Amino acid sequence: MNHNKNLLVELFVEELPPKALRKLGDAFAGVLRDQLVAQGLAGGGSVLTAFASPRRLAAHLTDVAPHAADKAVSQKLMPVSVGLDASGGATPALLKKLTALGADASAVAGLKRAQDGKAEALFYESTVKGATLAEGLQKALAEAIAKLPIPKVMSYQLEANCELPGWSSVSFVRPAHGLVALHGSDVLPVEALGLQSGRDTHGHRFEAKVDPVVLRDADSYAQQLADEGAVIASFDARRSDIARQLAAAAAKVGGGAKPIEDDALLDEVTALVERPNVLTCAFEKEFLAVPQECLILTMKANQKYFPLVDAHDKLTNRFLVVSNISPDDASAVIQGNERVVRPRLADAKFFFDQDRKKTLASRVESLGKVVYHNKLGTQGERVERVTRIAGRIAEKLKETTGADDTLSALAMMAAQLAKADLVTDMVGEFPELQGTMGRYYALHDGLPGEVADAIEDHYKPRFAGDTLPRGDVGVVVALADKLETLVGMFGIGNLPTGDRDPFALRRHALGIVRMLVERALPLHFHELTRLAYEAFGPLLAKDPSVELDEFLIERLKGYLKDTGYSAPEVDAAVYARKLTEWSSLPKRLAAVRSFAVLPEAPALAAANKRIGNILKKSSESADAQVTDALLQEPAEKALRAAMQQVVPTADAQFDAGDYTASLQSLAALRAPVDAFFDGVMVNAEQADLRLNRLGLLKSLHESMNRVAQLERLAT
Repeated sequence: MNHNKNLLVELFVEELPPKALRKLGDAFAGVLRDQLVAQGLAGGGSVLTAFASPRRLAAHLTDVAPHAADKAVSQKLMPVSVGLDASGGATPALLKKLTALGADASAVAGLKRAQDGKAEALFYESTVKGATLAEGLQKALAEAIAKLPIPKVMSYQLEANCELPGWSSVSFVRPAHGLVALHGSDVLPVEALGLQSGRDTHGHRFEAKVDPVVLRDADSYAQQLADEGAVIASFDARRSDIARQLAAAAAKVGGGAKPIEDDALLDEVTALVERPNVLTCAFEKEFLAVPQECLILTMKANQKYFPLVDAHDKLTNRFLVVSNISPDDASAVIQGNERVVRPRLADAKFFFDQDRKKTLASRVESLGKVVYHNKLGTQGERVERVTRIAGRIAEKLKETTGADDTLSALAMMAAQLAKADLVTDMVGEFPELQGTMGRYYALHDGLPGEVADAIEDHYKPRFAGDTLPRGDVGVVVALADKLETLVGMFGIGNLPTGDRDPFALRRHALGIVRMLVERALPLHFHELTRLAYEAFGPLLAKDPSVELDEFLIERLKGYLKDTGYSAPEVDAAVYARKLTEWSSLPKRLAAVRSFAVLPEAPALAAANKRIGNILKKSSESADAQVTDALLQEPAEKALRAAMQQVVPTADAQFDAGDYTASLQSLAALRAPVDAFFDGVMVNAEQADLRLNRLGLLKSLHESMNRVAQLERLAT
């Protein structure tokens, strides 16, 4: 007869940290489930439902057994030679081991012998009684609490349950006030954080119909909390309800209004309310003269409001509030929120008006008083370095692409002003707006649009998937800014280690990679790191550019793999002969993928690897020169003839940028290359023959590796 029932466990606590709530809820439920499965109290088919609200963490698990099945255990004791004497009797060592296991000499006859490596060993077979659910849940609950990813632990006093009055200290994310453990309708006797389990929980602080909410059974948890406690216990259900209400409220406003999209804000608000009620509020239209980024940020960050934008993504003077109460007349709640937001918006307007009284250029001098790093000087000194680097990069772009003559001047102007908004009141209040406010103030100062855009864009890409700077000026300044950061930090030894990367150097490096590849910039990455190093003058004791080059290549390889290419494909393209700029990599990777599926590819990749090894091991350095008169064997003459026919075609296709065709043309060399290795001794005794054959192989190697280093495809 199956006595399995569904299980419900809840910890009722004081308000949990909102930004961590979802993670806490998933971790609590997940560890409980895993522990019960590990103890044989739940199976792989048991369905887990996690609950997390501002004041509770809970888990519902289906098909949980009242006790685990007994388990047969075979335990190795010792080698037979150690456990039994010459007459087959138990040695003192064996008897001592059995006693430790709760057995005696009578168990000797039942011991099993089995081969263990080279020796025969004794095994004690017993049956371990399965844990009861109460025992197993006690262990699982302790483990779930211990493994919670708590951002910051609180210690609080709990009255001790003992005969003598006193207090004991408990550490948890927030003070806990209740514990529920129900198996079906039965209370399981467990303890946690000084609390004894029961069936009572609590609903909404103000709107619960009853208090406490007495749970009938494990399956009635969510419904009883909703009906009697005015609480939506499920995080996901509450989140969906908020999203639905936000969309409905925006639709009522009309005019194509929609709430600002912000998943992190939606998660945080979901973690702040138990039963959401979305209300529509408004502020004075005069505040819309302030840049909308400022207004949106202050409403989202300080008040957790959802600003409404119109069909063109322009901010309106309406915003949505997710209230935790649902009064019959919500006017007081609406007016209260409107009253609260007004001073915030007024502050933003004041900062904006004050900041515009001074030009960005007049603020640059103040950066000399802002410390950037104690080993790298002030922000003012850093700006001078970034400006020099930007000028050099712009010159290189002009040389290689014929960029506009104004590029250098505009890039240096933007670099000089890019950090000036750091000393404005608005950015002082809202650091997240650095760059954004610089653009507004640059336009107010009458500066060229390219400069204003570059001031905002030089931080880009700020995160994975972020857009790149809009124009050449922005790209130049963004490259200069990131290169200065990388060279400076590498130069003083501030390298990322493991998960630690306080200066976001991996992100800066990936930004450089993306700009060089996605914008197809004809810039040599190693030249960029060296010119950035030169901008530091004598400030850095060591040149970190070689180490930084390797760091950039690793980021490049990771980026390309993330786009769907395999490690061998990426390595083949990245380590192509004389590849110094990365603009051609997408085409090279496509060519490698097309080549790899050809029937000739494995043999040519293996041959390429063999050629590379021969050239490396040779004590003589051969030039890629071949004297036809020294070719003796038919196979080497045939290879030479095939190369003379195929290589010019492949080279012409390479020079035309058709890398796929170039590699596929080289596939015709498979048969003569195989025949060469079958019929020709490369290391001939006669020096001129040997050098000629090495020259033939070197010429072949160079031709084969122009598009990609094919040996990287060899298995």
